[in-house]
Amino acid sequence: MLSLDQAAEALRAGSVIAYPTEAVYGLGCDPMNEASVARIWQLKQRSAAMGLILIASDWQQLAPYVAELSDEQHQQLLVTWPGPHTWIVPAQATTPAWLTGGRDSIAVRITDHAPSRDLCDAFAGALVSTSANLHGQPPLRDALAAQQAFQSEGFAGVMQGALGGYSQPTSIRDLRSGEWVRR
Repeated sequence: MLSLDQAAEALRAGSVIAYPTEAVYGLGCDPMNEASVARIWQLKQRSAAMGLILIASDWQQLAPYVAELSDEQHQQLLVTWPGPHTWIVPAQATTPAWLTGGRDSIAVRITDHAPSRDLCDAFAGALVSTSANLHGQPPLRDALAAQQAFQSEGFAGVMQGALGGYSQPTSIRDLRSGEWVRR
C-alpha cells in the first residue's frame, strides 16, 4: 500500500496508481503525461476514444482544462461541488485529445472525498480518475483486488485510504444539454 506522499511521488514520476474514491477504487495518473494516460487505457483494456474524468480539490486545478463558462454555468457547477457529481463541460482548445477522446468537452469533478482531495493537493493538480476495473467489468471496491488486478509495469500500487461510502459511482451530467449520462 502506498502512503499519500508515495502515491503523489509515483504520479509525478509518470506511474499509474489506484486510489480510493467516493464509491470505488479509481485508476489515476498525471493528465498531462500522455504515456501515463495510454497506460491506463492499456490496463483497463479500454478505447481512448471514450475520454476520461478529471478530479480536483478546487477549481484552480481544473481551470487549465475547462473553457470559459458563463457565470450561470459556473454557479450550476458550484452548487454540486465539492461533491460526488461529475459534469461534462466545454474543454479548453489546448486540452489534449487523450483526455477528451477527441471531443470538445471534458468530464470534471471537484471531490469532497478526503483521500482523493488530499491526493490532488499532494500532487498539486487535477488527476485522471477512472474506475479501477477491466472495461465492462464491475468497478473494484477492495484495495487488494485492485493491487492484484493491475500488477504490471507502470503500475505503482494502491494508495491507502477508505472509500467514501457511496454505493454507486458518481453521477455524470452534461452542462450544456442538461442531459444525465449516469445517475
